[in-house]
Amino acid sequence: MPSPASAETARVMIVDDHEIVRRGIAEIIDRAEDLDIVAEAGSKAEALRRAELVRPDVVLVDLQLPDGTGIELMRELRETVPGALPVVLTSFDDDDALAESLDAGARAYLLKTVHGAEISDVVRAVASGRVLLDERTVTRRRADHDDPTSDLTNAERKVLDLIGDGLSNREIGERLGVAEKTVKNHITSLLAKMGLQRRTQVAAWVAGQRASGWRRP
Repeated sequence: MPSPASAETARVMIVDDHEIVRRGIAEIIDRAEDLDIVAEAGSKAEALRRAELVRPDVVLVDLQLPDGTGIELMRELRETVPGALPVVLTSFDDDDALAESLDAGARAYLLKTVHGAEISDVVRAVASGRVLLDERTVTRRRADHDDPTSDLTNAERKVLDLIGDGLSNREIGERLGVAEKTVKNHITSLLAKMGLQRRTQVAAWVAGQRASGWRRP
């Protein structure tokens, strides 16, 4: 196990009901000097307890857990530990599972057949703020919904509206009473759900909608 995390080290928690899987993932991540395993959990309840205690940067989540699902876990983490960014690591290779994971706030979706080094690369990328999701699903979901904001949470809708007002992340945080990091997480999530790439695109979208009579959330 690496030494205590420095400011540049991403703190990682592993959630899987199979201990042998957790051990294998931990061995892979332990090889990276900039990644630090801070907790492991074998159930949803245990994961929620430990996440609140250790406040990880990234959580590797299996979709099948003995007391619930990884989807449920990610949704609860989004409310209780918003700074913990989920990465799904699963055996399910289908669009429905991927779409549900996106709804729940997943920042990446990996199959358990992935090469070990790729797990570390993805964890590192997600910790730095990137979203690594299947573009097919984002495109399909955009086609399925006339309103690209239909999947946004209430908090994300408020952030969307305030971006349209021209507020900075710090100002949005002050307005909503949340940390600036939480605002950044909301923006990353709403960008993925709307199929956009940049904050400026969000501002332009809001301006266009307001011009056509869009009502504030």
